Amino acid sequence: MITEFHGLLEKGVVLFDGAMGTMLYERGIFINRCFDEVNLSNPALVEKIHREYIDAGADVIETNTFGANRFKLKLYGLENRLSDINREGALIARRAAAGNALVAGAIGPLGIKIEPWGATSNEEASEAFGDQAQALLEAGVDLFILETFADLNEIHQAITGVRRVSDLPIVAQMTLQVDGLGLYGTEPDEFARSLSMWNVDVIGVNCSVGPKVMLDAVGKMAGAVDSYISAQPNAGVPQSVEGRNIYMVLPEYIAEYARRFVQVGARVVGGCCGTTPAHIRAIRDTLKTIHSARHVSSLKPAVETAVDETGSVPVAEKSSLGGKLSEGRFVHLVELVPPKGCDPARVLGSARALAGAGADAINIPDSPRATSRMSPLALAVLIERQAGIETVLHYCCRDRNILGMQSDLLGAHALGLRNILVITGDPIKTADYPDATAVFDIDSIGLTNVIQELNNGRDIGGRHLKVPTCFHIGVGVNPGAVNFEEEMKRLYWKIDAGAEFIITQPVFDLSLFERFILRAGDYGLPVIAGIWPLTSYKNAEFMNNELPGVNVPEDIMRRMLEAGSGDEAMREGLNIAVEIMAELRPAIQGVQISAPFNRHELAMEIIERTGS
Repeated sequence: MITEFHGLLEKGVVLFDGAMGTMLYERGIFINRCFDEVNLSNPALVEKIHREYIDAGADVIETNTFGANRFKLKLYGLENRLSDINREGALIARRAAAGNALVAGAIGPLGIKIEPWGATSNEEASEAFGDQAQALLEAGVDLFILETFADLNEIHQAITGVRRVSDLPIVAQMTLQVDGLGLYGTEPDEFARSLSMWNVDVIGVNCSVGPKVMLDAVGKMAGAVDSYISAQPNAGVPQSVEGRNIYMVLPEYIAEYARRFVQVGARVVGGCCGTTPAHIRAIRDTLKTIHSARHVSSLKPAVETAVDETGSVPVAEKSSLGGKLSEGRFVHLVELVPPKGCDPARVLGSARALAGAGADAINIPDSPRATSRMSPLALAVLIERQAGIETVLHYCCRDRNILGMQSDLLGAHALGLRNILVITGDPIKTADYPDATAVFDIDSIGLTNVIQELNNGRDIGGRHLKVPTCFHIGVGVNPGAVNFEEEMKRLYWKIDAGAEFIITQPVFDLSLFERFILRAGDYGLPVIAGIWPLTSYKNAEFMNNELPGVNVPEDIMRRMLEAGSGDEAMREGLNIAVEIMAELRPAIQGVQISAPFNRHELAMEIIERTGS
């Protein structure tokens, strides 16, 4: 369908407007408010800003609906006003345009991670984008602009969602980092090729960086595909002035770079955060002095090409532990907690002793109970090199963003670590570090996907690695979870993402474990049961009351109470652990034995008493 927007593109450079959010902020709308809701509470202010951009020379204005999707609106309790906010945003823009400019329905990211990095499915994401697009369409937008996307898969779902309801033109824009790459390290020419295959009319970049960084990206995109290219930079990087973020780039500077954007191949220009009507006016004045060549197809259409990928390494070849599990051998893992200081001598001594006692690997938790300890990654390397026993590195999603996780994992692989247990992690405990904050960029399902992609030779930006990783991927599960069905769904999703073995929370209640193993048996992965030798009645109380999903039956509580304290209580705890292990053994392929207070001799005794 040929539209008025296509006509503008054929005639020459199309000028979009500048920032809406920063303009609202400058005019008294606090940043803790929902800017999209201003369409309902103060439509006159939004319309005034639109008019200022049109007066400055904008050919296209964007609706004030960047964050008006169901997920972002829910944060403000406004999810039921989605249609009202989007429709009103489009109607305000139409009134302001009054036939003097086109109206683009603005759609931004959902504000959550979607599969494979998050729990929201592609279908749910596509539906959410489609709902927003439908409301904008009903109010009469001329085109759609999908902007500030960091994840290629998410913008793909946005395109799919819009195309479900409309065949109007789409401008699809990714955002950049200061290094000129996408958030996940994707090269601009790489995401340009993907975008050009997804039934859009203009592809480009916007936000996050100033014009200088964006110029190189625009050139790479224009050289890679035969598509119209757009560029909408920020007015530089904001500077903090007396507690306010101020954009310092002058209109003349932005205008000069608009000229350069056009010279390297852009057909759509405009501004993003920090740009004002003054910046758009300066760009308009500059565009009057330059002429853009007619868009001619000179490159072959982008095609999806197959890439040779190294096949995944079989589990048996990934690690010694993977080999034993593949052969059906029963394994003994022992958990040793990293020290709180920088001296690993005691833990290394324990690891050596356990290796001599027949343990198959040492499990190293990642800041257990959200307290600060030595890096488990560093300790794992020390143990493997100095104690002569393989490790299972627990890797927690709490403390790092997805880029930091990928960096750690690539480094861990280079250092020789192969067994990874992926866990979401405990929330931060404020008792020890009140200023510490959690990240939780992705959860254990998303991280399992990340590792599986690395094993398949691709990083999170979709770039192919010269040498794929070969991690042996384990995941955790809680057989006694309060919401058991949800726990089993999550376990299925972890396995679907690439998990290769399962380690459970400590098992005390055999009836709960039986319920779990009946379901887990259908998944076909080795199950390694958590074994915790209780040391006292207080320890049993703690496990029963403060570890979610861990249930210590009444008979075990009674036995620990009757055992008193000290060595007698510890001896009874060992007896109970041996008994539980004997009951579980026919249904499992190994145990992870915790060593309370890093007393490795307790774990050694369990191994000796239960045999190999």
